[in-house]
Amino acid sequence: MRFGILGPLRVGGGEATVTAGRDRIVLAMFLLRPGLVVPTEDLIDAVWEDRPPATARTQLQICVSRLRQRFAALGLPTVTIVTDPAGYGIRIEPGDLDAEVFANGVEAARRNAEAGRLIEARQNYRDALALWRGPVLAGIPARSVRRRAQALDEQRLAALEDCVDIELRLRRAPELVDELTEAVEREPLRERLRGQLMLALSAVGRHADALAVYREGRRIYAEELGIEPGAALQELHQRILAGDLALSGPESRVAAPVRALPRAISDFTGRQQTVARLVREVEEGSRVQLVDGMAGSGKTTLAVQVATAVAGRFPDAQLFIDLHGHSDRSPLSTTVAAATLLRQLGVPAERVPADPTDRLAMWRSELAGRRAVVVLDNAADAGQVAPLLPNGPDCLILITSRRRLIGLDSGRPSSLPVLDADEAVELLARVAGAERVAAEPEAAMEVARRCGHLPLALRLAGARLAHRPRWRVADLAERLAGASDPLAELVAGERSVAGAFALSYEQVSPLAQRVFRLLGLHPGQCVDNRVPAALADLLLPQAQDALDELVDAHLVEEVEPGRYQLHDLIREYARTLGAGRETADERRAAVGRLIDFHLQVTASIGRSLETGAEPSLFDLPEPARPDLVAATVGLGRAWLEENRSTLTALVRLAENEGFLRQSWQFARVAWVSNFYGGRLDDLIETHQIGLRAAERLGDEEAVATMLNYLASADYRRARFAEAIRRLEAVVGIYRRLDRPGELRKVLGNLGTAYAVDGQHQRGIELLTESAAIARRSGESSWLSNLLNNLSFTLISHGRYDEAVRMCRNQMAVARQAGDLRQLGNSIGHLSMARHRRGEHGPARRLLRVGLRLKRRVGNRYGEGELLNELGMMEREEGRPELAASLHRDALVAMIDAGDLVGQCASRNLLARAIFDQGDVASALDLHRRVLADAERLGLRYEQARALDGLARCLRHDDPDQARRYAGRALALFRQVETPDQRDTEKLLVELG
Repeated sequence: MRFGILGPLRVGGGEATVTAGRDRIVLAMFLLRPGLVVPTEDLIDAVWEDRPPATARTQLQICVSRLRQRFAALGLPTVTIVTDPAGYGIRIEPGDLDAEVFANGVEAARRNAEAGRLIEARQNYRDALALWRGPVLAGIPARSVRRRAQALDEQRLAALEDCVDIELRLRRAPELVDELTEAVEREPLRERLRGQLMLALSAVGRHADALAVYREGRRIYAEELGIEPGAALQELHQRILAGDLALSGPESRVAAPVRALPRAISDFTGRQQTVARLVREVEEGSRVQLVDGMAGSGKTTLAVQVATAVAGRFPDAQLFIDLHGHSDRSPLSTTVAAATLLRQLGVPAERVPADPTDRLAMWRSELAGRRAVVVLDNAADAGQVAPLLPNGPDCLILITSRRRLIGLDSGRPSSLPVLDADEAVELLARVAGAERVAAEPEAAMEVARRCGHLPLALRLAGARLAHRPRWRVADLAERLAGASDPLAELVAGERSVAGAFALSYEQVSPLAQRVFRLLGLHPGQCVDNRVPAALADLLLPQAQDALDELVDAHLVEEVEPGRYQLHDLIREYARTLGAGRETADERRAAVGRLIDFHLQVTASIGRSLETGAEPSLFDLPEPARPDLVAATVGLGRAWLEENRSTLTALVRLAENEGFLRQSWQFARVAWVSNFYGGRLDDLIETHQIGLRAAERLGDEEAVATMLNYLASADYRRARFAEAIRRLEAVVGIYRRLDRPGELRKVLGNLGTAYAVDGQHQRGIELLTESAAIARRSGESSWLSNLLNNLSFTLISHGRYDEAVRMCRNQMAVARQAGDLRQLGNSIGHLSMARHRRGEHGPARRLLRVGLRLKRRVGNRYGEGELLNELGMMEREEGRPELAASLHRDALVAMIDAGDLVGQCASRNLLARAIFDQGDVASALDLHRRVLADAERLGLRYEQARALDGLARCLRHDDPDQARRYAGRALALFRQVETPDQRDTEKLLVELG
């Protein structure tokens, strides 16, 4: 053996030749985990503990380098220190480390003992124990080393106790007395050793000495621990007093090992990290493990897998019992469970006490002194299993349940999630056939997704495929996708996913059952306690109690504090139950309450976020549950962000359930969140649904509203012709209905669309008409918005002095209204106008203020607009690197906002900054890409800027092509009436 850690550190077969303290600690950490990578953080913690220096990583590298040199000097070519991104580790040959030789010897001893070959087992144990030269890694005081060394020292004591058990059975007590006496003096609190010494002394006729050993132990336990000796030691004491051992002999206390675990399944898949963690915790001394999870998540399989993995550490007994906490049978009582477990231990039925207290006492007594693993499967609650827990540290108890066993005082809980996507496909492959699944990877992923990555569902789906060899995997995926009741497809024989869920559902209270069924009506992913309160018309505390009960039963998952969701298959089960238990009127009333709650909250929050909204937006009836609305509105924008997908789904639900007015109103009140948050797909979908609802109602004003806000998405996506078409239709509706308030708003939107399309003069005319209507009606909030659009149009047209006056006018209106969004817009546009007038200092200060306001109100488009402006200033002042960074940030903001025009603008400006850095090739490529996108979108201004940029990139290498590009750019600039044409005219002159 080249390395020794079972005592002082040895290297190369002799005493330690690694003398540097840090090197010894690092090598010790490697040898305590041979073949594994030890994380750098663990090594630093071991060497420096709580005070690592700033150069710790460098010094650690030096330690590793010295160790490599030392191994080379000692002639150890097969020993390798490997480097990994996560840390370092040592790779050695089999038989090089005494701790591994010891572990192999102990394992061989246990195999021989289980097979009844006691003499061979004893020899294995004694050979293994002979490797020990003292405490593990004696002389290395590092805290991390000592913590791991203690686990090995504990293994030595356990091996010694196992060996002594065998030697007592082989009637070798006389040889053991001295060794055991010394061992008990070193480990006075170890009850098993003390009992073995008492047995050995009794076996050689020294009964008085055996009783004295007990009395000394009792005194030590009382003084140091404040407890009495354990039941096993007390029983042994009584047997010695009664002379029982003199008749039966010490070997009668040693029973044959009990093996009652179910077979670990061969296709166990996934959960490797969970199994490894639980095994590690068991090795570190955790003796009660609680595994909970939803029906079908594989709790029993996992528990058996862990129990099998650690069975060698608990050789005396491995027990298993199904407590029927969630099954079609009544749960076992604790006393019945105790009787069953006692019979597994070999206790004759006639010896099992009838009295419940005596029976549980016998169970604990029989378990005392045994190293046993006990799986208490399918527990109903904490009360069922608490009396079955043993007193001592020698047994491992694994408890599984569909409920969180909160009432247990001891135990480390683990909630079992579903499998990840790859694990789910692997399990499907193991059940249905690897080649079959590998041939259709996409279909397999879809089946796994439709099964919600739930192990039970995957096994049943795989079983269907296995028994239908002519089916493709895609056939099953199509059946699951098209089924009105997907749960009906997940059945194999008497097993079904729905049946597993039903057992959990039947265990909760009637109120929790009703809440669960109604949650199936909710179309979103996550809910808080207000949702079930609205659905079931409950007070918030009642709703929270029901949610807590459903979480404990794993019918609902708490994904983060206060946020809950249903697994996809459980949601289907809830919907199926709801369809059968609630009447159509009850379901419709619950959906109505759900829609009303979300509509009222969204509208209320919208009042604080949107300026110039038409009064009809908030023309809603009184909320059905004003208490819930009031409790939610204060969450503001954060609530909208959390529920953004839910709001879209609720618009669909409202249409499907016939709540047509609420459907278009919902689309409208959610607009501000979708538009400024860049969720244009949601905006378009909800407003198209709302438009259908408005048309079905025959409500022209609602139709106009939907068309108007659909045009806002067209605007953002650079579909200006479509936006103008919709808005012209809306203008026609409002003129016909004589709605001046609504007309002035859509005129403003139409004017803006014309302006951005390059028709600035037409845009200014429409915006001016809208502003006149707003002034006559005293609509200051909308006037601020109009002035904002007018100022931007004037800047784009090159009329900077007018734009400055307009911005200052808008700023005054926004301040008076307390409108931060429009205040940010006015300051931003003022900075742009002053920048273009050459007033860089004031413009820069205004830009910074404007940026803060844009970020404060969450206006990502406006933020990108000002970042681009700031980047232009940096480039003009000779800092193209900083300019490029700002334009990249602007591009991200425009992508977030979903604004395609802004994205093209940002990329054109980024290309100019890259060009100024001297990277002509990259600038040329980027301008070409922008030109292609701008042509596809019909953006004449950005086409012109891209062409101008291409001309500048090619002016020296290909002046003819540069002139052609510049000519095309100038023609487009003149079409959109922009002052940028002057710079292109100068470029053409320079190109000749």
